[in-house]
Amino acid sequence: VLLVAGHKHPEQENGQFLHRGIATRAFKQSFSLADYVKVREAQLENGLLTIDLVREVPEEMKPRRIEIATGGGPKTIEHDKAA
Repeated sequence: VLLVAGHKHPEQENGQFLHRGIATRAFKQSFSLADYVKVREAQLENGLLTIDLVREVPEEMKPRRIEIATGGGPKTIEHDKAA
């Protein structure tokens, strides 16, 4: 589960603003991530939050090829263990 939360900083109350387009109330949002998905980095720039996600499947869960030798020559069977 990825949880994104924000709140108003006290030092932002002072100062003059021409326009406040976004409400400054606290917020909280959660997201359910798929299996093996991790947050690589999060960045806040110009009021836009960007979260980079990466899917890291363990090596034992990745699909693999198994060569099978028969009398008629080698044949390849593909096996998808992750599915």
